[in-house]
Amino acid sequence: MSSVVIENIAKRFGDTTALHPTTLAIEDGEFVVIVGPSGCGKSTLLRIIAGLEEASEGRVRIGGQDVTQRAPAARGVAMVFQSYALYPHLSVRQNIAFPLTMAKWPRGEADARVAAVAEMLELTPLLDRRPRALSGGQRQRVSIGRAIVREPTVLLLDEPLSNLDAALRVRMRHEFARLHQRLKSTMIYVTHDQIEAMTLANRIVVMSQGRVEQVGEPLTLYRHPATLKVAEAIGSPAMNLIPVTIRQAGSDGVVVTLPEGGECTVRVRVADGDVGRPATLGVRPEHLKPDATGPFGGPVELFERLGPLSFAHLGKRGSDEAFVAQLPDDRHVTLGQTIRFNLDPADAHLFSGENIAYPRISP
Repeated sequence: MSSVVIENIAKRFGDTTALHPTTLAIEDGEFVVIVGPSGCGKSTLLRIIAGLEEASEGRVRIGGQDVTQRAPAARGVAMVFQSYALYPHLSVRQNIAFPLTMAKWPRGEADARVAAVAEMLELTPLLDRRPRALSGGQRQRVSIGRAIVREPTVLLLDEPLSNLDAALRVRMRHEFARLHQRLKSTMIYVTHDQIEAMTLANRIVVMSQGRVEQVGEPLTLYRHPATLKVAEAIGSPAMNLIPVTIRQAGSDGVVVTLPEGGECTVRVRVADGDVGRPATLGVRPEHLKPDATGPFGGPVELFERLGPLSFAHLGKRGSDEAFVAQLPDDRHVTLGQTIRFNLDPADAHLFSGENIAYPRISP
């Protein structure tokens, strides 16, 4: 059993609260990704699970056992750091074997285990090299090998790809996915990159300002963000967030007034008292459809053609009317050209003044 249960864990540094009381249950064998901006508390939570930080309150259970007061080495976990943290004077073989050496494994057993891990991570030809002779991706694989050589029940990964270039990050994401399939161990992965979260996770934990905003499967969070913070964190390009006013509410949804005076309908349910109040309209770029009479529109400020996908940035950047729309790949536009769009009411999201999503009306 390698489940991880966090019970009302909190962390304070003096008068600063880095992590508000947090409860989270991670099942045996899950790949959970914690995502959020810098300073949201995600790495603090990971370090508390590892035993590298002491919680101000609450408990951590791993495999059903309370490990809150246990030393890191006694928790059955291993951690992969952002900086690789390899010993430069040791070979790849020695770096991977280091935890076994410290645990005084018999030489033959340690050599066999290192060989098996090196083969799994395609490091066998590199075993006699020093870290300085390796690429960034190879160093990260050595760091992973050192973490898994003792077969930990839980593998913790703290932004392991942030030092790599874009192409290497894509390859290493595939490596992590394959590694999880092979090991079947519980993995908890921290990142600020929502693409990593969407492609790797069984479940995503979205954090903001030391609190968990929402936990769920990637597509659930994408399609049904519970708060404005989740809407901002999930999706690339990001969801368009437009300040609006709720003008009218009915059984089929609500009518909202856009900043430039147009109106659109959103299939959500609001209380009668919310009519007349400000809200935030959320619209995914792919849900905007070209329509000469649509309520959304503006001059093209930037046009990005990305092979099969194209994105038009419309309106003055940073203004309330600015938004991004996905266009058909064969659509050609020019800078300054005005394009208008419409929206299916069922595809829109609406968030209250407290940044909570209004409940959607089922089709």
